Amino acid sequence: MSELHGLKRVLFVGQEPETVDFSDPALPPGFDAAKIHAGISTGMQQIAEHGWHADLCLVRPETAAMTLERQLTTTPYDCVVIGGGIRLPPKSLLVFEALINTVHKCAPHASIAFNTRPEDTADAAARWLKV
Repeated sequence: MSELHGLKRVLFVGQEPETVDFSDPALPPGFDAAKIHAGISTGMQQIAEHGWHADLCLVRPETAAMTLERQLTTTPYDCVVIGGGIRLPPKSLLVFEALINTVHKCAPHASIAFNTRPEDTADAAARWLKV
C-alpha cells in the first residue's frame, strides 16, 4: 500500500476531454470537453475532501496504457479509479482492457474502482478504501 502517514493515494484515470468523440451515441447528448473538465475538477476536490491525495492521469486512446504505466511506476496508489468515459463507450473496449491490465501489472495491490461520471469518482474510491 502507498499509505504514507495515514494519507491514501488515489489515481483518477480518464480520457483527455479534447480527444473524446462527442458524436458517439454512447455518450450523453450535450456532453463536451468543458463539462468533462468541470466534472474532473469536482471529482478531484471531493477526493481531497476525504483527506486523500489525488492525482489525475488523462490519457489519449492511442497511448493510454503507456501513459498509465509511466504514472503507476512513479507513484504507488491505494486505489485507481477508471472513468466511465473510457469504460462505457463500446468503441473504447480495447483501451479499457489495456488500462485494466496495466493496473494489474504495475499496481497489483491497488484497488480498482469505476465511476459513472467524474463527479462520483470519490464515491467510487470510497467503496474500496473502506471509508
